Amino acid sequence: MRHECARIGFFLLVLASATICLLSACGRNNDGIRPAAIQNQVSNLKEKETPADRARPFIQLGGKYMELGKLDLAQENLLKALKYDPKNIDAHTLLATLYDRVGDGKQALQHYHDAAELAPKAGAENNNYGMYLCKLGQYAQARKYFDVAFADGFYAAKASAYTNAGTCELLAKGSLDRAEADFRGALALEPSNAQALFQLASVLYQKNDYFKARAFAQRYDALGQPSPDALLLARNIEIKLGHADAARDYAQRLRDQFPDSEQARALQSPTHSQTP
Repeated sequence: MRHECARIGFFLLVLASATICLLSACGRNNDGIRPAAIQNQVSNLKEKETPADRARPFIQLGGKYMELGKLDLAQENLLKALKYDPKNIDAHTLLATLYDRVGDGKQALQHYHDAAELAPKAGAENNNYGMYLCKLGQYAQARKYFDVAFADGFYAAKASAYTNAGTCELLAKGSLDRAEADFRGALALEPSNAQALFQLASVLYQKNDYFKARAFAQRYDALGQPSPDALLLARNIEIKLGHADAARDYAQRLRDQFPDSEQARALQSPTHSQTP
């Protein structure tokens, strides 16, 4: 059960972290400029400009083409950016995201690694690399990079690093106490972090701390973002607490809102037939 809960949550985290990675990298250089306008900047490059200056228009183009789904043009421009500035962190980050999207794991890993190496104390780059290492099953190595992200006092999205670290701990079938501490760290920074609320409720359920698990499941439910996993977890928590009516209500919501889900079908199995 620990693995199943974490697996689904991790897919969401990977998707969210890749999106944050794209937006943060583009956001520093993309002020709503369209590709044609950026191209004009490329033609006006001057000899006195630094490598970063010369790379910037190509990064802007690459980011914009990624948003438009033109990945071949995005790749072309981002590689040009690295030709001018091989140590450009934004270019490496965007290329890592691009290669991850197209399924080129080797290149994605290399560029995530390069971005983290170029920014050894930066939260975003180390969180991204840790997340990708975790995706590859390199859990112990991933923890090292999450720890770097935790230590960056200027990292505005530190809650995502805590959430990724906790989820990675669950995927590794590691310490529930450590995972709990990670999710609590995320919620201390971002009380409405849906992923952290759900995962913490799950961890506490696995630790047989049903009252606390119920509190976090209810906080998740109050966000208005129901999911089959969360409804099934809330239903199971209520069963453990002996609250048959509440358990029945969650089960009915699961059937009504997600009738074709595996979780709804699981209610018919012998192991889930405890609800009156």
